[in-house]
Amino acid sequence: MSKILVCIKRVVDYNVRIRVKPDSSGIVTDGVKMSINPFDEIALEEAIRLKERGIANEVIVASIGPTEAQQQLRIGLAMGADRAIHIQHDTSIEPLTAARAFLKIVEQESPLLVITGKQAIDDDNAQTGQMLAALWNRPQACFASKLEINGNIAHATREVDDGLETIELDLPAVITCDLRLNEPRYVKLPEIMKAKKKPLELFMLNEMGITLNQQFKTVKVTPPPARQKGVLVKDAKELVELLKIKGVL
Repeated sequence: MSKILVCIKRVVDYNVRIRVKPDSSGIVTDGVKMSINPFDEIALEEAIRLKERGIANEVIVASIGPTEAQQQLRIGLAMGADRAIHIQHDTSIEPLTAARAFLKIVEQESPLLVITGKQAIDDDNAQTGQMLAALWNRPQACFASKLEINGNIAHATREVDDGLETIELDLPAVITCDLRLNEPRYVKLPEIMKAKKKPLELFMLNEMGITLNQQFKTVKVTPPPARQKGVLVKDAKELVELLKIKGVL
């Protein structure tokens, strides 16, 4: 049976206005709407479409996070995933630890393809997919805006500085998705109700034989500076002078 594993992350919904804690130790999450990371949602949609085309028999959605992350996994099941895997851990982890945890799932499930978003909108690291491919010792295609599967060969069109390039990969492989790959489907209430009966397997991160080494420490979180009021100029000469005063030129 060919499987597709989709790795998702629970993040603050992109429509929510982020607030920094008074002590600058992080952002406020209490009472804040949480959602599937938008790039990961695109990855899940692509996996479901591949299954609908008969390329895979099963879509598995996996996530690392606290108990509340099961809400996002259930949404993934409602979208069309067949089963879910929750790796429970109550604090944030670094991309390398996440990649090692997902590798354990890969070794257990032996998927034909692993798909995830190119980055998470909270930490913006864009590293987990690449690290997973390296640990798994399999090919990778990052920032994919188009994906075609023919047998054990994948063709991924990816966005680079000079435009678009298409690369060929032997499967199994890891794909990370860009925004233009697809538009995720709207989840209806009946699918949400059916998802409650789909299987969800639970693992504890501290019981998976993974060393939780913290290599980085967040010293301080600050909001972006207030946007300055715009200035009207009479001509290009005055604009250039103002830019020189601000040190831009």
